[in-house]
Amino acid sequence: MDRMPPTLFDPVRIGAWDCPNRVLMAPLTRCRADADTLAPRALNAEYYAQRASAGLIVSEATQVEPRGLGYTRTPGCYSDAQRDGWRLVADAVHAAGGRIVAQLWHVGAVSHPDLQPGGALPVSSSEYTAVGTIHTPQGKRERVAARALTTDEVRGVVAAYRRAATLIRDAGLDGVELHSANGYLLEQFVRDSVNRRTDDYGGSLQNRIRLTLECIDAAIEVFGRDRVGIRLSPVTAANGCPQDSNPQATYMALVEALDARGIAYLHFIEGNTGVEHHARGFDFGAARRAFRGTYIANNKYTRRMAIDALASGAADAVAFGVPFISNPDLPRRLALDVPLASANTKTYYGPEAVGYTDYPALETA
Repeated sequence: MDRMPPTLFDPVRIGAWDCPNRVLMAPLTRCRADADTLAPRALNAEYYAQRASAGLIVSEATQVEPRGLGYTRTPGCYSDAQRDGWRLVADAVHAAGGRIVAQLWHVGAVSHPDLQPGGALPVSSSEYTAVGTIHTPQGKRERVAARALTTDEVRGVVAAYRRAATLIRDAGLDGVELHSANGYLLEQFVRDSVNRRTDDYGGSLQNRIRLTLECIDAAIEVFGRDRVGIRLSPVTAANGCPQDSNPQATYMALVEALDARGIAYLHFIEGNTGVEHHARGFDFGAARRAFRGTYIANNKYTRRMAIDALASGAADAVAFGVPFISNPDLPRRLALDVPLASANTKTYYGPEAVGYTDYPALETA
């Protein structure tokens, strides 16, 4: 008898985690960490616990060092206060029956001196100016040219990822996802449109993916391969990051190297982040076939699209972002096929509980 394909609401084993469904919560920057310490607070713990019915929660991006900050009040994972804050989150999610991994992040050039220690320039693979403006505590600013990290500083970034993973482990979270997407630092090394280095971290394809792989190896050292995932975005234009000259070759080399490491999952942004699902310029099916772990699809998926992706074998699970903002019990709502609540875009990024923890579950909606 032929085996039926899994549905969106069937359990799935992802790495070390037994997940009760395949409706995962994608990382969502919400800018509500403590203003002074950039540590998660009780409010953040309440927010994540409300969404613990997700098969797996991927936390908002959390910077691995002070230079990785690119937005006001995003949480970090490099201090004792931040470790204690993440412990609040982990304990609350686990008490509610959930699983949560932290997304480790460094924005690189997508920052501004107003957000950098000592007002220094932001850093990147090469001298590079990210597109657009940025909101800082001093107001709206035009982005400036980042300076290139030295080779020793690049190795220091790897060490920062290792320390961050250790902090997250000590805080009791279930694992980590590396954010190598959306034009942030790791992708600024991967794409030849930005990376013009001539050392071991630039030039050849293998050199350009080296930093991402070394950070993955550092996370594996801390958590083990089955508690580590990664987010990739081969063709997104997020943050104005120019396209790689050959996304298929570049990102497939990265996928093959990640597969060889046996990590838990690949989390793919299919298409242009938050804008368009259509995958121009990259064959996501090839990546799916080349990776033996869990393939998580993301980017503007509807309920119908997600059901079809699992039925066709195009994905093992689907990560939803914006719908989780205003639908804390999203898996149940999708299972019942009821209309979803709309989110207030004006409260996406703070400052407090309004538009964050005040969206009701279905029973009280």
